[in-house]
Amino acid sequence: MGEGAPGPVAVVLGTRPEAIKLAEVVRRLGSAGLLVHTGQHYDAALWSDVTAQLGFGTEPVALGVGGSSRGQQLGAAVAALDETFARHRPSCVVVQGDTTAALAGALAANAADLPLVHVEAGLRSFDRRMPEEHNRVLIDHLADLCCAPTATAVAHLRAEGIADERILLTGNTVVESVQHLLPPAAERDRVLAELGLPARYLLLTLHRPENADNPDVLRQVFGELQAVVADGLPVVFPAHPRTLDRMRRDGLGDLVDAFTVIAPQPPAQFLALLERARLVVSDSGGVQEEVSVLKKRLVVVRRSTERPEVMGTFASLVPGGLRLGAAVRAALAEDPQALRDVPSPYGDGSASRVVVESIVKLVAPF
Repeated sequence: MGEGAPGPVAVVLGTRPEAIKLAEVVRRLGSAGLLVHTGQHYDAALWSDVTAQLGFGTEPVALGVGGSSRGQQLGAAVAALDETFARHRPSCVVVQGDTTAALAGALAANAADLPLVHVEAGLRSFDRRMPEEHNRVLIDHLADLCCAPTATAVAHLRAEGIADERILLTGNTVVESVQHLLPPAAERDRVLAELGLPARYLLLTLHRPENADNPDVLRQVFGELQAVVADGLPVVFPAHPRTLDRMRRDGLGDLVDAFTVIAPQPPAQFLALLERARLVVSDSGGVQEEVSVLKKRLVVVRRSTERPEVMGTFASLVPGGLRLGAAVRAALAEDPQALRDVPSPYGDGSASRVVVESIVKLVAPF
């Protein structure tokens, strides 16, 4: 950038989902972007293997604040970001979603008097038991620009008194991510073959504290899915490190003996697994969005969701427990082709372009 031009656009992220959803934004920013990784996800399967596939052009500024409690991470990340922003003096700060890293980026931007852009703004579960709900509300009210993925999200922001000039309907960047990362059909076949997976299976992911930190819920979820295996449908379980650690501590490892347990997969391989699955069971927010692009059926194992747009079409909501088996059997009874022509509520794949154009206007001249 020339003399007198604004500083770089700081893109703050800390987790695998943020990296995936911001990848096209980072690519479009090019040399004008400053990628900052807080370190919330630091396991290779959740970070380095992911970013290698996403094709980030430059190494991020690495803050290394992962591996501690939520409060410790938040405090350390805000302090480290404050130093980073003082050193690089960005023109604005971009955060995505509702993670500890996103909240840290928002607080640090506010403290440094820097414009803040929140990608995927306006999501609400109205469940105050979720730490993410507090994060996303705080970030939205700090943001100078709330990039809302759907009209429902826009309505939530307006209902909370956020001015229209701070709200932009963009669509969701997940659409571009899926389109960019999904391997061709032949490569999807190869992914399944290399993992030794059958052609027909149920795909399970589980990592949220309401499930992974509750041994009783884990027993119920795994017990219900054991019955699915007994009915003849294998369960493929890319086990999140958080869930595995909890299972080991609570002596629950034998509950997944009937499952095909594999390591967490890089984004492209995971999308291949998702696209080929007969049914998906997950507590992931990102998976709720991805199934709408891939036209797959999902049972969401959570008390609540901030993504109501996919409920009743691509997904159903079932708290972890004894109703899961019935919900899975009901979903399996549906025609898998019925979703083929149902449009995704998350847009046409232009969200990242719209987000970057809005950043240009915010910090002009760029």
